[in-house]
Amino acid sequence: MDQIIDFFQYIMNSEEIIQTGGLLAIILIVYVENGLFFGFFLPGDYLLFLSGVFASTHLLEVTFFTLFVGIFAAAVAGTFTGYISGRYFGDKIQNRKDSLFFKQKYIARTRKYFEKYGSRTLIIARFLPIVRTFAPILAGLVQMNFLRFTLYNFIGGFVWVLSLVGSGYFLGIKFPWLINYVHYIIFFFLAITTFTVIKGYFSARRSIDEPED
Repeated sequence: MDQIIDFFQYIMNSEEIIQTGGLLAIILIVYVENGLFFGFFLPGDYLLFLSGVFASTHLLEVTFFTLFVGIFAAAVAGTFTGYISGRYFGDKIQNRKDSLFFKQKYIARTRKYFEKYGSRTLIIARFLPIVRTFAPILAGLVQMNFLRFTLYNFIGGFVWVLSLVGSGYFLGIKFPWLINYVHYIIFFFLAITTFTVIKGYFSARRSIDEPED
């Protein structure tokens, strides 16, 4: 049991992941968190930001280009995996009976959401923890056009990785002392993303539940 607890503490600790696992660990976590349903709890935004900070201060021995390409590829591949799993295993979900944690109305609401906001959702969802993990799965479930999905997968992945890794790298060069305030950075990202997720959830729900003219 202690080993399991230690493992989960490790994968939730972005600083330790970067220092001990390096680029390979970052890529693996980004891949899982971007499309495998059980990876929704993994660190995303602040892992990318801190990887940029660590690379700029040479605590992570990779170039910015290598870091960007590796994370971008992992994000895109993870999202494709989520889409494929939703598209080809969606029947099992749609035929599932209602239960305490699952209602068929969730599927109907999700279908309506992607029909109305689908393309934009795949970009915005990149910056929303949990939503980032399930958006591609739901896109596959509602059978969103694959070419459109591919386009917005690449756009969303590029914007997400460049903005977070790029800003971390830039700020790390300008303010190298940021490396001493890692925990404050993590708390900042957690506060921002938590507020954004809650606000976005209620906004989307109101928009979806409004009757159409």
